[in-house]
Amino acid sequence: MPQKKIRLPETETGTILYNTDPIIMKWHYEVDYIHSYAQDSPFFTGLSKGKLFGSACTECTTVFSTPRGHCMSCGATTEWFELPLSGKVHTFTTCHFGGQAFLKETPFTLILVEFKGADTLFLSRLIGAEPDLVQIGMTVKAQFLRNSKFLATDVYFVPEHH
Repeated sequence: MPQKKIRLPETETGTILYNTDPIIMKWHYEVDYIHSYAQDSPFFTGLSKGKLFGSACTECTTVFSTPRGHCMSCGATTEWFELPLSGKVHTFTTCHFGGQAFLKETPFTLILVEFKGADTLFLSRLIGAEPDLVQIGMTVKAQFLRNSKFLATDVYFVPEHH
């Protein structure tokens, strides 16, 4: 008795090829991802309430604008520290290309913000200032998305006097 071929079922859909040597094709991929901010949760909760939190070392008193669970200088634990909502531009760059989330906003300006009382800088976007008018030392203030997405991009900065 001849053996029957075993085959996987096939669909009528094909693959979109953009190139054949090398093969470049379109492939849709989607997944739900469950993620925890764990010990960083207070930072993101703060964003949803219009507050910026850094962390301060319990031993050597170094203050981090971007929170750390442990001090980068001495290794001791840190405590949450509320940052001021105004600061100064330490440096900046104009981005003419960005990740998927920012493509529609290009060009955009990224800044490193100096806060009084903090020893490190905070990376964020500057909105509402033409790139050629941005200056090191200009005063900026934090603004927050009204509907928090619990992402670092919930906070952005605008010129203090605009």
